[in-house]
Amino acid sequence: ILVDADAQGSARDWRAATDQETVAVVGMDRPTLDKDLKILNPAGNRWIIIDGAGRSEPMTASAIRAADVVIIPVHPSPYDIWAANDIVELVKSRQTVTDGKPKAAFLISKMVKRARLTGEMNEALAEFGIPVFEACTTQRQSYPTAAAQGLTPSDTEPDGEAAKEIRAIVQELHTFIKS
Repeated sequence: ILVDADAQGSARDWRAATDQETVAVVGMDRPTLDKDLKILNPAGNRWIIIDGAGRSEPMTASAIRAADVVIIPVHPSPYDIWAANDIVELVKSRQTVTDGKPKAAFLISKMVKRARLTGEMNEALAEFGIPVFEACTTQRQSYPTAAAQGLTPSDTEPDGEAAKEIRAIVQELHTFIKS
C-alpha cells in the first residue's frame, strides 16, 4: 500500500494516470496518520510506504510516529541538505523515546554523476549522524516519463538504468531493515 500523506497528492495523481493494476494508493493527509494506519493495517503484516509531506511538520511527525523505517530523500543541493535538518530532528526526537526507532537513512535522489557537489553532499549528510544509502537515483528522463504514464521505470524499461537503480535501492533497503 502506498499512502499519499501530502496534500499535494502527487502519488494519487501518479496512480490516476494509469488503468493498470499497480499498487493501491490511499490518501491520508491529516496529522492523525499514525492512528489511521493502525485501522488500515490492524495486523501490521503489510508493507506500507508513506509518501510524506516535505515541510508539513505535523504530518511529518505523524508519519515518523507510524514508521518503522524513515528514508529521507535529498537532492544534491544545499537547500535540501539544510531542509533535512528539520526531519532529522523529528526522527532523533522520536528515537529518544522509542529505543532508537524508527531506523533512518538518507537516500540521494537525482544525483548528477561526477559532480563536485556529490562528494561535498556525502560529507554534509554524514554530519547528521544518519547513514546515507550507497544506492541512489540519478537524473534520468526515465523517471518522469514513467510517472506521466502512472508507471515506474521497472514497468517501462525493466532492463534500463533507472530500473537497476531502483532494484539497488530496494536491495539496500532490505539489508538496512535487517541490520
